[in-house]
Amino acid sequence: MKKILVPTDFTKVGETALNHAITVANVIGAEIHVLHVIDNKSYIAETRAKLLALAEMTKAEKGVDIQTIVRIGSIFEDIDEVATELEASLIIMGTHGLRGMQFITGSRALRIVTDSTVPFIIVQEREIRNHGYENIVVPLDLHRETKQKLSLVADMAKYFNSKVHLISPGETDEFLKNQLDRNIAYASKFLTEREISFTVQSTETKTSGFVKAMLNFASSIDADLITIMNFYENSLIGIIGGGYEQQVITNETQIPVLCLNPKDTYILGGSVFTT
Repeated sequence: MKKILVPTDFTKVGETALNHAITVANVIGAEIHVLHVIDNKSYIAETRAKLLALAEMTKAEKGVDIQTIVRIGSIFEDIDEVATELEASLIIMGTHGLRGMQFITGSRALRIVTDSTVPFIIVQEREIRNHGYENIVVPLDLHRETKQKLSLVADMAKYFNSKVHLISPGETDEFLKNQLDRNIAYASKFLTEREISFTVQSTETKTSGFVKAMLNFASSIDADLITIMNFYENSLIGIIGGGYEQQVITNETQIPVLCLNPKDTYILGGSVFTT
């Protein structure tokens, strides 16, 4: 049985993350495990009571059983540890954007994602639609690692009968353009072989303005999901500029973001959803 982990802080975004998990779990056939991390054991009884109430409400309103977990520790360590112990296929987590009194703000969400061995879907308050992730935007930049996300994108597209929208910067420099063209050709071939519907877009802006242009495009097609590689402490910041990932996951349209780390576990041909 596939497993989805949902960290929650009992706020609106935590509820939204759980609703996303319910939709995804129904499609891929997965268990849902809801986690709350506390920093003091004196909160255990209160937290268990909240999680029990959440489980009972989810069963009554959605007809879905969820498993609950309480951990004493740090969200920056325990989320990935629990996901590893569960052998989770996916983590779905809410973020409060750039600001917020709760613990999972945009910058902290990235810190949690950075060391994870499990893919994340990061959501804000925007609810998942009945059709799930019908339109998926996939930015392709100058890094060969960005190809690694295609396997998971293909999985999601198969499950939700999605249309994938490949988008890249409109570079005019011949060297950079050739590199982008190679990435686009690879992605196009990859999706074609898997019989996945897709489009190819190029922004009018170069790499320096790519994030804003990509987000504008995603908003214009009313996208359901954006897929990025997480280079939070890696070289993408040097090319596109600091805050690339945070700008994406805290986007104003509140489009959910599927985020992966560029590691060997995501080699093409494998599948995080394969049992």
